[in-house]
Amino acid sequence: MALETDKQRGFATEFQELWASLPSKAVFGVLFAAWFALFHFLGNSTFGYFKTPSIFRWLYGVYETAPDDSLGGLIPFAVLALFWWKREALVAAPKRIWWPALAIFVLALAFHLVGYTVQQTRVSILAFFVGLYALMGLVWGPAWLRATFFPFILFAFMMPMTAYAENLTTSLRQLSTVMTVAISDDILGIKVIGSGTQISDRFNRFHYEVAAACSGIRSLTSMTALATVVAFMGFQKPWKRVLVIGAAIPLSVIGNVVRLLTIIIAAEWRGQTAGNFVHEHWFFSLFPYVPAILALMLMTRVLGDDVITEVKA
Repeated sequence: MALETDKQRGFATEFQELWASLPSKAVFGVLFAAWFALFHFLGNSTFGYFKTPSIFRWLYGVYETAPDDSLGGLIPFAVLALFWWKREALVAAPKRIWWPALAIFVLALAFHLVGYTVQQTRVSILAFFVGLYALMGLVWGPAWLRATFFPFILFAFMMPMTAYAENLTTSLRQLSTVMTVAISDDILGIKVIGSGTQISDRFNRFHYEVAAACSGIRSLTSMTALATVVAFMGFQKPWKRVLVIGAAIPLSVIGNVVRLLTIIIAAEWRGQTAGNFVHEHWFFSLFPYVPAILALMLMTRVLGDDVITEVKA
């Protein structure tokens, strides 16, 4: 109990230090409230699917109706966690009013005006986060912007992209099908037939369509977000960060193939019903991420000559 109390006291102390290190909090609060209000009341000009002027309610509606985009709802919590991880750098960063940040803010405002005028809400979403970043730089200076650049990158994963990913979706579905059929036939000895994005056995005991949900879009987004976190938290050299982030694409495909293989194995063993059970069960939906996460850990070990061990200002 004493240990738990010490941990709680340590968190409270560190939070107070971070809070106390921020000057002009009231100024930032007013600016943020005004910026938020603009996007809440005049953020969305499209009313075809979601009749709301707020980009925040628009985003919520997209996440509810498009599960492959729903990861975006978790991103703010991940950003807050990364802000906390970088707390020492944030406390140590010299803070001052930095007027050049107004140029970034004006650019963000221009983005929003364009997005609002041409009814492209995604452009306004980008404008909101760029403007928020600029306001922080205006109140707390360039050192703060450098320290928070990485967490703000993750806000890109809040952008709904499923509607624009049809070509990539189709390609990933076909690639997953080809790889799954090849491994089933040549390695596992399970004779299956692949046709386009459909997989069935020779005796038609089971038949599956590699649908969009299995195409890799969801896992690709999740793995890219995770790889981005690993890349920026673990490495300083740009080429290593690019390599780790780029690995998310093949890793997500491999993860999807693993999931399809588990479905085929279950269907071969107990028929279509068993395959459907594996397809729909939450545990087996998470299972494909295991090899991908292990691969990221291996990359961290292999490339880890410049792993960051200290949080620097």
